[in-house]
Formats: sequence, structure tokens, C-alpha cells
Amino acid sequence: MSAVSTAPSKPRVAVLMAAYNGTQWLQEQVDSILGQQGVDVTLFVSVDISSDNTEQWVTALSEADARVVPLPYGLKFGGAAKNFFRLIRDVDFSGYDYISFADQDDIWVADKLVSAHQTLSNTRFSAYSGNVTAFWPDGRQVILNKAQAQQKYDFIFEAAGPGCSYVLKVAEASAFKQFLVDNWSAANNVSLHDWLMYAWFRAQGLAWYIDPCPKILYRQHANNQVGANEGVKALMARLSLMRSGWYRAEIAKITQLLSADLPTLPAELKTSGKVPLTFLVKNFNCTRRRLRDRFLLAIVIIFGIY
Repeated sequence: MSAVSTAPSKPRVAVLMAAYNGTQWLQEQVDSILGQQGVDVTLFVSVDISSDNTEQWVTALSEADARVVPLPYGLKFGGAAKNFFRLIRDVDFSGYDYISFADQDDIWVADKLVSAHQTLSNTRFSAYSGNVTAFWPDGRQVILNKAQAQQKYDFIFEAAGPGCSYVLKVAEASAFKQFLVDNWSAANNVSLHDWLMYAWFRAQGLAWYIDPCPKILYRQHANNQVGANEGVKALMARLSLMRSGWYRAEIAKITQLLSADLPTLPAELKTSGKVPLTFLVKNFNCTRRRLRDRFLLAIVIIFGIY
């Protein structure tokens, strides 16, 4: 009698990639995604209108590898967030166990997705993200630590880390998709998809795990839309964003979208993004995850930079 294989099926992961003028990086990134160990991957790619034949490159790859599925081309998004929102809305999640997200220019460690599966499959967590290793053309590498203890209100002020590290259970991802569709216009005004996603999960009371072990080489170059927050130059750039009112406006957009789930937040935080001093004093240790970021937030609020 021949033995019958009882090997369990591999977890199925839909990876959503937003691309734009990415031909110089795509091969290395796509190879690292399709080469993921211990999972079955389908890579869905949405290409913003590009001038370097990115769309043709993706189409040719899809003709050679059925695991690569390009979305219809021709839409202008003007930024990664709107492109990722399009992917979330238009990709059919049925048949998958997890939904993951990919930038076009990184390199994934071979066990990135299976590590997320091992964390999510037998725990209370609904979503996974992790630290990443930023790397530069000159060979420098720095681990970007996002795995500090989560705080009561950290999601109001920051994302869980780079969205390319996010892996979501499909049921919760589908619920977020419905939220996105129901609030399409307002959601598309949010600049950072990964921040909104983290905020929505936390506002629903869903548990989120941030892995201290980096599973992505996070490429740094001149064309990064959002890069590593390292060094004096990066700090000054972010202070400039705060001074411009961008950060406060983003907080207002996100808290307004989630206002029904956050009834105890001060009204002015939800309408204008302004953080009342009484709220700051009472909740100083409940804002951002990293202590130095809490102090920086307090300073920019007190001195009117925010």
C-alpha cells in the first residue's frame, strides 16, 4: 500500500506591490518575494503611470510567471498611499490566508512571510510588522527599531513601522477593505496608508505584533517617498513637516475617520489635530512608543512647532 501524503498545505499570501518608475530595483525585490520559503505567494502589482517601462516589465514577468498579477494600467496616483488603497480595494482576498504589502525597491529575507505566519497562526494577534534594516549605496546598514512597547495612543501619532513589513490576517484585512471602501474619499486624503492601517486596527481593539527581528533590507536612495528617520538631516526634514502643519493635518484626518471608535479623544484633536496640553500632560507616556519621540512630540507641541 502506498503512503498517502498528509503534508499540510502552505499558507497562501497575497502580496500587494505599488510600483512607479522602479525598473532599476524591481528584479531584486520581486525575486526576494517569489523566493519566500514555506508559503505560496501571489504578487499583485499596481503600476502608477511611469516613464521607465515599469508597466511593460511587470507585464512581461506576469506572462512568464503566473504568480505575478498586474492590475489594469493607466491610473495616475501621485503617491504610494493612493496606489496601495487601490490595491486593497481591487484585489480579491478570497482564497488567501494573509495579505502583505511590498515596496518596489527593498529586499526581503527568505523567511519574512513564514515568520509572520508562525506569529499569527496560533496567537491572538491580527496583524504583524517588524523592524527593518535600512541600507545605503555606500554599504552602511542601520536597524530601524520600531518594536518598542505599544502605548495606548501611539497609533494616533505614528505607524507601526514601514508598511512593507505589514502582514494581516485575511478576515481583518477584509474588514479594513470594507472600511476603506465605505470611506473612500476621506481615506484617500491620508498621506500614509501604513499609518491609517495601523490606526484602524488598533482603534478596533485588534492586537498587533511588532517583531524585533528585521526581515527586510530597506533600501535608501534619493527617490524614497518615505525613508529612514535617521540622523540630523532626517530630523530636520521631519521638523520642517511639523512646522508646515502636515503632521497635525494627518492626525486630524486619521482621527476623524476613526472618531466613532475613539469617543474619549478630545474633540479638537479630532477636528484640527491639535493636542490639548491637558491631554498631553495626562497621556505623555501613552503617545509615541519611543521615549525620545515622546519628548520630541511634547517639545514641538509646547513651543508651537507642531
